[in-house]
Amino acid sequence: MKILSGTSNPKLSKNISKQLRLKLINSNIKSFADGEIYVEINENIRGNSVFVIQSTCTPANDNLMELLLCIDALRRSSAKNITAVIPYFGYARQDRKVAPRTSISAKVVSNLITNAGANRVVTVDLHAGQIQGFFDIPVDNLYTTPLFARYIKKKLKNKKLICVSPDVGGVQRTRGLAQKIKADLAIIDKRRPSPGKSEVMNIIGDVKGRTCIIVDDIIDSGGTIVNAAKALKSKGASDVYVFITHAVLSNNAADKIKKSHIKKLIITDSIDNTNKIRNNKKIEVLSISPLMAEAIKRISNSTSVSDLFN
Repeated sequence: MKILSGTSNPKLSKNISKQLRLKLINSNIKSFADGEIYVEINENIRGNSVFVIQSTCTPANDNLMELLLCIDALRRSSAKNITAVIPYFGYARQDRKVAPRTSISAKVVSNLITNAGANRVVTVDLHAGQIQGFFDIPVDNLYTTPLFARYIKKKLKNKKLICVSPDVGGVQRTRGLAQKIKADLAIIDKRRPSPGKSEVMNIIGDVKGRTCIIVDDIIDSGGTIVNAAKALKSKGASDVYVFITHAVLSNNAADKIKKSHIKKLIITDSIDNTNKIRNNKKIEVLSISPLMAEAIKRISNSTSVSDLFN
């Protein structure tokens, strides 16, 4: 087994390799002056199972192309099998037609990864679970719910907790966390008047005097979560904690969080936000490297990955 790191999140790759007690593959990945990407493998990997770690976060297109070229370079280097480890799967929010003449981008990306030569995909908290069906190769979708549950039990154990879904679509994810920490469930019914804007309309459930736990897979502009926290506080919530797997944090999202009613935003390192969240005491990062390392080890040893979540 060998690990190749892309350039989207080298810190996470190093942490995963450290957990597995492996050295990263010696490689040369660079961009030419015109923006073209060059990938070279500088060691023998013939007959090895290789895991290439690359999130397709901003810049999404560059990171996606780099992933495809890494897979192709590994295939041409006679790797036995290639697993694309994609902590954050970009384009996952474009998983269906929302208008008559639009592309289903998540399906296109799935085809590209498969056709490049990947034999398996490992990802974390896919925005839409059905994306697994876009691939004709095995997909392991890992969950951060146990990671968040451990944090809550340790740091928030003496509080009156209630888990809050930021929208109807996130109820299943929120219910899973609520069951693990034995908390009640509330739902925010929101209306989105225009793209990129959200307006909280109604809260289903009693949050008065409770510590609210909002859980979601992605935070982008931050508008939805900030408005949700404001609405919860207006209904008498004592504190609002937010748990997000993938912190895209576009534009001034980190500043919005800093000025909001949110007590603490807990994110993972699926995307490297070191520069964006520097000096922001409201944002805390939990590492998914132990989870990903254990999944990689189990795949390499042909043992069950799903048992991680039982």
